[in-house]
Amino acid sequence: MEYCSNFRYDLKVGQVAEKQVADLLQDKKIEVKRDLKAKTTGNLYIEYESRGKPSGISRSEADYWCFAFENLFIFIETTKLKEIIEPMKGSSMDKRGGDKNSSKGILLPLERLTELK
Repeated sequence: MEYCSNFRYDLKVGQVAEKQVADLLQDKKIEVKRDLKAKTTGNLYIEYESRGKPSGISRSEADYWCFAFENLFIFIETTKLKEIIEPMKGSSMDKRGGDKNSSKGILLPLERLTELK
């Protein structure tokens, strides 16, 4: 669509985005995460193992993960999130956490989610 400063154009652009959101949510499984420390640390903790067994993202059956930050919601396809964190396993971003540090997860900088294309 070409740029045009008028209501009808803005309405069309808005309707395209509305359809994209509706398609995103329609008949999809969405896992919603709220990481309360992320606002201060700038990182999300993406758990993939707990007590020596796959957990979190490794066992997720969701089509999308949604990270909730007060009034901001970031959706990402589960497969894409897995692609991002997989090469980070075993790196300095791979950390223990959870109850008695019995879990393993990746500290993923929030900015990585907003850089995605």
